[in-house]
Amino acid sequence: MMQRVFREGRRLPGLSSLVVLLGVLVLVAAACGPGGSPGAVHILTTNGDVNPVMERYIDRGIDSAENHQANAVVIRLDTPGGLSTSMEDIVQRILAADVPVIVYVWPSGGRAASAGTFITMAAHVAAMAPSTRIGAAHPVGAGGEDIEGTMGDKVTNDAVALIKSIARERGRNEDWAEKAVRESASIHQDEAVQMNVVDLVADDLPSLLAAVDGRTVQLPHREVVLATKDASLVYNDMNPIERFLDIISDPNITFLLLSLGSLALIYEFVAPGHIFPGVFGAIALIIAFFSLSVLPFNWAGLALILVAFVLFILELFITSHGILGIGGVVALILGGLLLTSGNPPDFQVSKWLIYGLAAGIGAFFLFVVTSILRVRRQPAVVTTTLVGRQAVARSPLDPTGMVFLDGEYWSATVEEGRVEPGERVVVTGMHGLRLTVSKEKGVGDG
Repeated sequence: MMQRVFREGRRLPGLSSLVVLLGVLVLVAAACGPGGSPGAVHILTTNGDVNPVMERYIDRGIDSAENHQANAVVIRLDTPGGLSTSMEDIVQRILAADVPVIVYVWPSGGRAASAGTFITMAAHVAAMAPSTRIGAAHPVGAGGEDIEGTMGDKVTNDAVALIKSIARERGRNEDWAEKAVRESASIHQDEAVQMNVVDLVADDLPSLLAAVDGRTVQLPHREVVLATKDASLVYNDMNPIERFLDIISDPNITFLLLSLGSLALIYEFVAPGHIFPGVFGAIALIIAFFSLSVLPFNWAGLALILVAFVLFILELFITSHGILGIGGVVALILGGLLLTSGNPPDFQVSKWLIYGLAAGIGAFFLFVVTSILRVRRQPAVVTTTLVGRQAVARSPLDPTGMVFLDGEYWSATVEEGRVEPGERVVVTGMHGLRLTVSKEKGVGDG
């Protein structure tokens, strides 16, 4: 379904504890917020793309204002637009608020473009700072292009119906609202006041609160007279978790975390005993999935990325002459392209990052495969000097597995017993390209 948009091997100690701690921090951060005495004005500050993080922040801010019987909520807004789904959730929350909501397009030079136009017009009081603008709300496709044909008409008409209903609810200019969607009309603050798109222009926050003092606004179940001029202010900014989510909600960061985390775990799987790669890989993947919790994404893309790294692991242990590695590169590219394919351009993984990372990983595994093939083509007589040498198990030997010797991986069979990854063994013989090893102690290097 098309997303319409509006815009310009080893168990890690303590991993379960880390997950629990992260979950506790999220719950605590979500529950915490500044208090404030009844009658205060709560100030929210939003800048950047309209996304699920902004939606959750505004919802929390309005909840806090309602719970503390605030006189009003001021949302300082500066956005180029963003996801339609998040915008609709914010609009619905403002329309249902039991406290007056004032949207203030701020600071000077800021904008309420695209999705921001809907949010501004939904406010009980809409204001703009000098040198700001509003509009350009035409829906576009995931790549920033116009949506053609019947689908384009459906999406545009739906957006028009929404913004006109918002304008009618707030007594604002329905005709201009329709032009903002159909023709991408955009106007500056003075024109917005003259055309009854917003209510006033205010130089700063104190001027705004003084100007709206005494206004009557209609809430869903009651009328409220604003008393904002001398009200105390409560600044309810994004908490650390919300800021962290806002940073990692960049799809490029998410893709990097998924890729680097998987690579680190592969390294830990084939070379156990190095704690840092495993810890880094686990944390990177947890953060990546945390990021995906606030980003619209395609499950098929995520599955392909994970399949890619499974194929890379198999390439290390199965003689495929590079076929598995090539399949992994193809799966990684397709997964990266599909992961955020339904989102607007700023919410998609960069194609250059996908191709560059896939090429780098592909080159690395090509080097590994070439090295393995080169070793396998060497005559067995060259390796007879390995008898008596010490090697390190890289997988369980029960009785057959992989050992690491002189910078190379060898298939090996233990004479008796079981060898765990990381244990040292002694080479006692060779059969073709397979080593025979022993757990006997006290045998030195040959």
